[in-house]
Amino acid sequence: MVEDLVVNLGDRSYPIHFGENLASAVAAELAGLRARGAKTVALADASLMDCQGRRLDAMMGETPRLIVPAGETSKSSQQLVEAWDFLAAQKMDRGGVVLVIGGGVVGDLGSFAAASFLRGVSFIQIPTTLLAMVDSSVGGKTGINLAAGKNLVGAFHQPRAVFIDTGFLQTLPPREFAAGLAEVIKYGLLGDETLFTQLERETLKPETANLAAVVRRCCAAKARIVEADEFETAASDGRALLNLGHTFAHAIEKVAGYSVYLHGEAVAIGLAAAARLSRDLELIDDTLVRRVERVLAAHALPTRLRGGLELGPLMEAMASDKKVRAGRLRFVVMEAVGRAATREDVPREIVESVWREVGVE
Repeated sequence: MVEDLVVNLGDRSYPIHFGENLASAVAAELAGLRARGAKTVALADASLMDCQGRRLDAMMGETPRLIVPAGETSKSSQQLVEAWDFLAAQKMDRGGVVLVIGGGVVGDLGSFAAASFLRGVSFIQIPTTLLAMVDSSVGGKTGINLAAGKNLVGAFHQPRAVFIDTGFLQTLPPREFAAGLAEVIKYGLLGDETLFTQLERETLKPETANLAAVVRRCCAAKARIVEADEFETAASDGRALLNLGHTFAHAIEKVAGYSVYLHGEAVAIGLAAAARLSRDLELIDDTLVRRVERVLAAHALPTRLRGGLELGPLMEAMASDKKVRAGRLRFVVMEAVGRAATREDVPREIVESVWREVGVE
């Protein structure tokens, strides 16, 4: 049994519950809220309803629900308006609680709807993909995409609780599971050498016996970083370290279109690029670059682009990334396995060279 975890943020602290079947625990939580007079509604992923409908029905019961189309394109202003309209139609008030069930897309969208409706209502997060479990469900970042870039509109809004039910992973498509592993690998690279060496020895699968413990380890790592820098205001390092590989990844997603690469696939290529960038800055050597790429490949993740992307649009997309400060790109670089840092002094020509190494035309 994996122990619960608390994200310590003063009056915004909240628990993360772990288990293989948390349907009864979630149902009890909702019943308790309703007994105290709280209005409860749910936003749930459409594809999840198709394959895990019984489990979700057991969790939600008669809770009114909005079914959100699957896919990154649902992280849009149009879908956000639909969520607001749903909350309004359900007469959600400031004492109500929104249950957000799905992967990172529904999680980011639903939590932003909760953050912005009536200037903020409570929500409970139930991540159902590996990527959402280890990353996007923890830390209170909410948001949607714009044509100009990924996650450019959003808010910090912490959940009242997170329920991580690893039973959902049994029906997760292999490609989606692999995408989540990119974030697991990221945690090893930025601050957990033991985890990274474990991933070198063992390829994680849905049936891996210690998978729940690995998920908790990643959540604990993110919780420590969030507790120290909740709003990503540190002048260097801090919460920005969680973006290892993401400056490249977000540019890939924007230029390719949000349906071509899964987020985790773009992150995997971004991690390979970040390793090469770190080597070119003389922080690490080629041996570590090869180790990073071997671990990614062993977990069915890409390390190079499939083609079709040009350098100019990718560099332009980087320039509009939300991590840009005073017009300067901000990268997370590796100094060793388990040690990372932020850098704002990276020459443009090095970035362009790295893009070409990972397959830019």
